[in-house]
Amino acid sequence: MDDALLVVLLLADATIRVATPLVLAAFAALYSERAGVVDIGLEGKMLAGAFFAAAVASSTGNPWLGLGAAVAASVALALVHGFACITHKGNQVVSGMAINILVAGLAPTLAYAWFRQGGQTPLLPGEARLPQVHLPGVEALSGIPVLGPVYRELIDDANVLIWLTVLLVVATHWVFTRSRFGLRLRAVGENPSAVDTAGLSVTRLRYQAVIVTGVLTGIAGAYLSTAHGAGFVRDMTAGKGYLALAALIFGKWRPWPTLFACLLFAFTDAVQVRLQGVPLPVVGVIPVQFIQMLPYVLTVLLLAGFVGRAVAPRASGVPYVKER
Repeated sequence: MDDALLVVLLLADATIRVATPLVLAAFAALYSERAGVVDIGLEGKMLAGAFFAAAVASSTGNPWLGLGAAVAASVALALVHGFACITHKGNQVVSGMAINILVAGLAPTLAYAWFRQGGQTPLLPGEARLPQVHLPGVEALSGIPVLGPVYRELIDDANVLIWLTVLLVVATHWVFTRSRFGLRLRAVGENPSAVDTAGLSVTRLRYQAVIVTGVLTGIAGAYLSTAHGAGFVRDMTAGKGYLALAALIFGKWRPWPTLFACLLFAFTDAVQVRLQGVPLPVVGVIPVQFIQMLPYVLTVLLLAGFVGRAVAPRASGVPYVKER
């Protein structure tokens, strides 16, 4: 295989793997914010999902039980957020940050109490990690220029949650453009009074949205610890929840632009990994710390002036009080 093509394919493969949890988290926020509920707590729910997925998979040897535990933990936190913000009309930003702070301390504490390994879970063996999907025809296509390497490096052996994320993107586009549920979510995020007047429950729709958010962030967390990684470590989400929110804003609360933003951030992250320790013309070897901050610098630059005017749903962050 040509060296240049191999580098491009490896970079593309790394981009897809890094983008998967970002896409899951960003689309989780898409459901919530389209329904009018701001969710800053993506980071905490992802971290909880990562911990419980690794803890259960390590204890049982079954990654699917770990995935179920991750989703259950994340949905439980999402319901706490909904109870505070939807039922009791609390401040949505404060509630989300409280979840982030709670899980950031609680997950390593539980990990230390249960496993006694310094706040992390044991390294997961292969059978306790979510599997990759092996596709047919790799050998048959291997001799075809370009197509064979692309099929082998990018498509074959992708993790099962990567394929699930691809289906999620397509399904979310359909939900928000074609389904009755999606159209109602969009309506409740723009004009909840009109939805209430039509005889629909604003509270029920918003709870349904935050539950979907919990499911997707739980899957994102499970991907980090049982698919992309092999166990839980402290703060392993590393700001991905906040990057997902930035991608959602950059994508102007629409599925396909949000996907593009996630891929852009993931590409920057993949590039910074490959640049570490590599001497560059004129400047030489760039310090690792400077390279690691590239995705976050890109986020600030995009949101500061290059994204254009991003208009959130009109009722986003506003508790609905039914008129009497």
